[in-house]
Amino acid sequence: MDQGLLITLAIALLSALCIGGAGFALFGTGKTETDKRVARVAAQSSRAKVSAKRAGRDEAQRRKQLQDQLKELEEQRKENAKLTVKLRIERAGLTMEVRTFYILSAVTGLAVTVMIMLGGLSFLPALLGGFAAGFGLPRWVLSFLIKRRQNAFSEEFANSIDVIVRGVKAGLPVNDCLRIVAQESAPVVAEEFREVVEGQKVGVSLDEGLKRIYERMPLPEVNFFMITLSIQQKSGGNLSEALGNLSRVLRDRKKMRGKIAAMSQEAKSSATIIGVLPPGVTVMLYLVSPDYVSILFTSLMGNLILGAGVLWMCIGVFVMRRMINFSF
Repeated sequence: MDQGLLITLAIALLSALCIGGAGFALFGTGKTETDKRVARVAAQSSRAKVSAKRAGRDEAQRRKQLQDQLKELEEQRKENAKLTVKLRIERAGLTMEVRTFYILSAVTGLAVTVMIMLGGLSFLPALLGGFAAGFGLPRWVLSFLIKRRQNAFSEEFANSIDVIVRGVKAGLPVNDCLRIVAQESAPVVAEEFREVVEGQKVGVSLDEGLKRIYERMPLPEVNFFMITLSIQQKSGGNLSEALGNLSRVLRDRKKMRGKIAAMSQEAKSSATIIGVLPPGVTVMLYLVSPDYVSILFTSLMGNLILGAGVLWMCIGVFVMRRMINFSF
């Protein structure tokens, strides 16, 4: 073969290889700018889907954690729901010992028994009256004091939460806000939060202090407050917003309670009149004609009739109270 032909073929082959290499470098991927853009968008969409799935899993995990915490707090509340005389005395805001309470109960029952016997009644009615007075009257006084103290606490608790919200928004720690509430709030609220502040000085945690408040003040408002702070400490979040919402809820509950009290006042008045009427008529008849009524107290059959009447009267009062007492 001619040498010139070989050189020509070699040059042509080298030229073809160079042109093919340049074309592969420029167009070898087979993707245009549109394809590249579509690929980038698809990659971004895939990453967004992965992020959304991860966020959904995190949200579900956080929701499950909150539910577990609420269940744990509810179980602890049920475990501590045993009501003792000492706890009732603490809820009433008294400082007496349990032994003193029992001594006062016994003295009250004995005094009522002696008074009834001096009134001319037999020993059995006097003993029953003394037992009822000694067992029921001191506990009724405790219940009255507890109810009055809880109402006073509920009236001022929303304002105390507002103080904590303003303090948190101003950048103060929660402990300093609680200290302000313990110093500046109404007496009942200040006493309870002062126990928390004093407990923190000796190493008692905030959760334990709030549980102690709930033991002395078993109110839904305190339970909401305790759960909000507990969840915020364990899971994080905007504490001022959560407490602000809680304050609005408590004020709405207070308004609803006032509306219910106003709407049920007529029924309460009617129930009070119906409940007072039988013993009132008995007392008036005894003042007008003692011999006519005294047979109920002096004879065994009269005592049985009187006991049955008191029993049915108590049942009627209980039923009427359940009908006019609204819990929400």
